[in-house]
Amino acid sequence: MFKIGERIEINPEIHHGKPVIAGTRVPVHMVLGLLANGLTPEEIIRDYYDHLTKEDILACIKYALSLVEEEEVYASTSTED
Repeated sequence: MFKIGERIEINPEIHHGKPVIAGTRVPVHMVLGLLANGLTPEEIIRDYYDHLTKEDILACIKYALSLVEEEEVYASTSTED
């Protein structure tokens, strides 16, 4: 198992190694998807995952931010589609 911060972990035995909220089987991408669809952390906790905390949800956002921050983007000069 690999921990990312205190609240996100990766375990090959859980969801094929996708990041989950530590101590749960809730994938980070599910929480991010709900946020992307306009739900608030409070709605996610109330309607979907009552065992999560707002800090868990914020950890998902921070994890996604860390991936984007570390991403390397290379401009392409190609005009082909």
